[in-house]
Amino acid sequence: MNYAPHLLWIIIAILINPAWAERSVAEEKCSLVQRENDLHNALVNVVTDVDFSFLLERSDGRQFIYNRGAATPEHLYKSASTSKWVTSIIILRLVEQGYLKFSDKPRDYISDWPIEKTNPLNNMTLAQLLSFTSGLTDEPVCMNLRRGDFERCVNKIAAKNSSNQLIPGKQFYYASAHLQVAGLMAIKARGVDSWQTLFREFQSQTGLFPTAAYDLPSLTNPRLAGGMHWSSTEYLAFLSALKNGKLLNLAMMELLLADRTADVVMAFSPAKALGEEWHYGLGYWHECHSTSFANCRAGDRISSPGSYGAYPYWDREKNYVGIVARQGELKSFRQGVAIERAVRPYAEAWAVCH
Repeated sequence: MNYAPHLLWIIIAILINPAWAERSVAEEKCSLVQRENDLHNALVNVVTDVDFSFLLERSDGRQFIYNRGAATPEHLYKSASTSKWVTSIIILRLVEQGYLKFSDKPRDYISDWPIEKTNPLNNMTLAQLLSFTSGLTDEPVCMNLRRGDFERCVNKIAAKNSSNQLIPGKQFYYASAHLQVAGLMAIKARGVDSWQTLFREFQSQTGLFPTAAYDLPSLTNPRLAGGMHWSSTEYLAFLSALKNGKLLNLAMMELLLADRTADVVMAFSPAKALGEEWHYGLGYWHECHSTSFANCRAGDRISSPGSYGAYPYWDREKNYVGIVARQGELKSFRQGVAIERAVRPYAEAWAVCH
């Protein structure tokens, strides 16, 4: 066979459009369809205690969706701590809009704030509340009562912690009380009657979470650090909007992505159950797959795992977002993380395939 004419046309094509040759080589080395098949097969072999959905989105908007058993992208899950990220962004948008400042204190907005001026906790700031370094550690029962009064319960949070003698900004303590106080500050600063009004405003402005709700333990007493219902498609859309700069401006995004616990004592961190040292930002984790954060870089991979095993994340190094959506037993967050880690090499190969 005479290959000369065929080779001639290839040479002509390359001379006309050199990028054609580069694309051809890249396509030979990387097939998105093959990457997706590999990822699907890896997920099929994952061992799990409950059904789950696994959703990804690349930098070009292409999505990958896998469902196990009865799980669907539209199914509503209890959020547990995955709501912390959402709550933080809602409040940060109010900071961006000028209703709040990071240096604001609860006493600036809550007229009957019960902590005395001489108490170190009286100096806690909004930034410290969002980064869980405010000094609050104890949670009153009212946070879990359907008929609890949201504002009255925030004051009980203050009263319950007032004698702990902790200095704000000195230690990180993973607890729900911080965001409950920050949420009431946001309600007062915005001049609305409830968190539900703030959430509806966020929904209207962004188009996100159309069927989601802050309804646990109830609509009138929502737990901002863990009381949402959402679907995996809704949460993935939230992650995508955040990644693409649609929720915060550049200046606020830079503040969001800062490591807020680099110089504090990590007094209580669930990440230690993984044998790892994670740091914290504003409503989310800076992951570090090491026993020392000195081996990691803040902002490379950020996430907000929930106690039922749901695991939303943004891999900023590979420029993609994803979520494991599941609802297992309480304190099963490691199972959700394990699902993602079992298939991460395949997800990363898919994310960078061009």
